[in-house]
Amino acid sequence: MARPTVLVTGLGGLIGGALRTHLSDRYELRGLGRRPGPAGVAWHRADIADLEAIQPAFAGAQAVVHLAAVVGSSATFEDYLRGNVVGAYNVLEAARRAGVPRVVYASSGATISAIERDEPYRSLVEGRAAEIAPPPVLTHESPVRPSGLYGCSKVWGEALGRHYADAHGLSVLCLRIGAVHAGDRPKATRDFAVWCSQRDIARMIGACLDAPPDLRFDVFYVTSRNRSGYRDLAHAREVLGWEPVDSADDHR
Repeated sequence: MARPTVLVTGLGGLIGGALRTHLSDRYELRGLGRRPGPAGVAWHRADIADLEAIQPAFAGAQAVVHLAAVVGSSATFEDYLRGNVVGAYNVLEAARRAGVPRVVYASSGATISAIERDEPYRSLVEGRAAEIAPPPVLTHESPVRPSGLYGCSKVWGEALGRHYADAHGLSVLCLRIGAVHAGDRPKATRDFAVWCSQRDIARMIGACLDAPPDLRFDVFYVTSRNRSGYRDLAHAREVLGWEPVDSADDHR
C-alpha cells in the first residue's frame, strides 16, 4: 500500500530529522521551508509567512505536521509575529483550503512553564525534588501560564487550532513538547523534569497521525518518562495509546 503523504513544515530542523529517522518507513514525508531541504526529500521552498506561496505544497497531503517556528526567548516581537502568529494562521488556512483533514501542531511546554517561577515547581526544576512533596501535575485542562512572547505565541496557535476545528471541521492536535536536544540527552538540571527524547516525540507525532479521524481537537504534553516530571502524560496514553519509552533519569 502507498504510504500516506504528510507535509512537514520545518522538516529540515531537529524534530524534523527525528521524524525522518523514525517515521519515513510509515509515511511519505515532504517538506516546506524557506531554505533548501535535505537531499532526497520532496521539498517546496517558500516562507510560511506567505500564504499564497505555501499553498501549492498542501495539495494531495493527508496530514500536515507544523514544526516550523521562531523558538527561544531572545527573538523580537516582529519575529514571533511573522513566524509563529502569521505562520500558524497560514498553515491552518492553507490546510483548510486544500482539504487536508488533520494538522499536528508543535506547541510547547512554554505555554505553561512560567509556573516554574513558583514553588514547588521551582524546587523541582532546580533538582531539589527530594526536599519537597510531589507538586500537582499539570494537565491539558490546567490554565495556561506562558513563558515569554514565545510561550504566548504558542498559546495563540493552540487557540487558533481550536477555532479551525470548531469553525471548519479540521482536526488539530496540539503537542506541548518538552526539551528536545541535538545530543538526544539532558543538558541541564531542569531537563530532568522536562526532557523529551527524539524517539519519544517522533512516536508521539506518529500516534497523532494515526489517531481516529473523529478526534477533532486535543492538547497533549510530550516529555519522556522523567521521575521529576510535572506534566501529565496519562491523557496521551488514554486518548492515543502513546507512552514514552525513554527517560532523562537513564542519563544521570
